[in-house]
Amino acid sequence: MSLKVDLTLSRGEFRLQAAFAVNEPGITAVFGPSGCGKTTLLRAIAGLERAARGTVRVDGEIWQDGDRRQPVHRRALGFVFQEASLFEHLSVHDNLRYGWCRLPAQERRIELEEIIDLLGLEPLLQRHPRGLSGGERQRVAIGRALATSPRLLLMDEPLAALDAARKAEILPYLERLHRHLKMPVLHVTHSTDEVARLADRVLLMEQGGIVHHGPVEELLPIISGEAGEPASLLRGRVVGHHAEDGLLEIAVGPLRLLVPSGPLPKGAELRLRIPARDVSIALDAEAASSILNRLPARVRAIEPESDATCLVRLEVAGQELLARITRRSVRELGLSKGKAAVAQVMSVVLEGIQEGESAAKRSRCDC
Repeated sequence: MSLKVDLTLSRGEFRLQAAFAVNEPGITAVFGPSGCGKTTLLRAIAGLERAARGTVRVDGEIWQDGDRRQPVHRRALGFVFQEASLFEHLSVHDNLRYGWCRLPAQERRIELEEIIDLLGLEPLLQRHPRGLSGGERQRVAIGRALATSPRLLLMDEPLAALDAARKAEILPYLERLHRHLKMPVLHVTHSTDEVARLADRVLLMEQGGIVHHGPVEELLPIISGEAGEPASLLRGRVVGHHAEDGLLEIAVGPLRLLVPSGPLPKGAELRLRIPARDVSIALDAEAASSILNRLPARVRAIEPESDATCLVRLEVAGQELLARITRRSVRELGLSKGKAAVAQVMSVVLEGIQEGESAAKRSRCDC
């Protein structure tokens, strides 16, 4: 699955100029300040911005190129908006079947039963939208978008109108879609939590342009740092559970971390979000400590943050780990680029992507 975009659009003083390519399925978070053009970009890709000029290709099919332009209804895409615009007079089942029935059988790439299962919609099928919670309505809206078997799914802040409880309700279902969908997804969001939990890649936008495009592990430190709370995202794999201590053992490359947690399936892949403020640095790995996770590391860079603090970029098992420490600590430890050190991880947020049918786990673990 592939997506190639190169679009420009001028409207008054605003100018959109966005060029990028996505060559594999998964979720690309579109992130940036309000007014930078995130929604406009999605609308232009969908063909809803008639003034947009340039190229849009999906799986090699030309949706737009010069004077060639497929109308919106001919573009195999699903669009999910902030507010779930469902047909209030139809049941959930009939809302899902609305697009499904209008698609020729030979073009159906996703079974309706599969959508119902992935989004947990079976108990809702006979209900009407007016009787659904905000999270349930959004699940139905996503299901209706998928029922047209799109090649591209566009999601414009689908969780923005939900409170914390409703977000917690819907996020596990989005994680299930993340694991099962074989298509590119563009997900507009203002939430670094959503980026850490869902995204494979990030498009970072400013003033109508794309300033960064890359893997979430590279971009999360940038966007979380701009929000004042820099964090790292490591990828790990469950290797076991120590029931007597209530600790989950996670492999990060050749290293092992112990995190307070119940058991998870062996081999399940996890994302570990680690705030920079919860990482300290030592030079001696042998000294006794209550901190369980003390990982061999090497200093990649030291970046001053303020008169008092620095952000230290560490390499741990081939991945980057951030630590926020004082300038005095940098001086007294003699830290410099290339120096060996010990990263002491005091807490981890598990952004779980489990195998099987159980809901994904997310918890903050002090260790």
